[in-house]
Amino acid sequence: MITKITGKLVALSGDVLTLGVGAYEHEVLIPEFTRRQLQNEIGKETSLHTIEYLEGDPSRGRLTPRMIGFTSGIEREFFVLFCQVDGVGVKKALRAMVRPVQEVAMLIEDQDAKGLATLPGIGPATAERVIAKLRRKVPKFALLIGHDSPDVAPRERDLASEAFETLRALGHSEADARRLLDDAMERKKKYKNVEDLLHAVYENRGK
Repeated sequence: MITKITGKLVALSGDVLTLGVGAYEHEVLIPEFTRRQLQNEIGKETSLHTIEYLEGDPSRGRLTPRMIGFTSGIEREFFVLFCQVDGVGVKKALRAMVRPVQEVAMLIEDQDAKGLATLPGIGPATAERVIAKLRRKVPKFALLIGHDSPDVAPRERDLASEAFETLRALGHSEADARRLLDDAMERKKKYKNVEDLLHAVYENRGK
């Protein structure tokens, strides 16, 4: 299974992106929030974290391989979780993700069923199922709320997610871990790895 692909962003139309890799051009499906992230990147080298699935009716032998792409691994991880909710699935999740992962995760964490129900294809009943299944799994996805801007690279979001899990393992509450990481990220410093980020977290905490 292809989990990451890098190439030239050739075209972007609706929920379909064309990525040129060597002599080949790959068609990749993307949610709306990813399209907005990439709309000004035409002609540039782009890396996408991907998942693959088969679309069609297996009983009729009509299966088409599809690839879905995201600008970071943490966004792909959230999408996979979202698809696992009863009544959602890949197609509905792809259509629903019009808002950044951090915002959707915050709605789930806050148990805001009304807000979730405004996402395309997600009605009140599905929103309640999403909250019931994912509420305890989304804190790390919501921790960068307010930092989903172009100057926050996908790699930094992945590092923050790993650091969040480490802080939780060290005994910090979800709220405390998020606050510590937000403080560190707001300093606009580039972190090479999780160790650097955790060092900054505890250095700042001691001040």
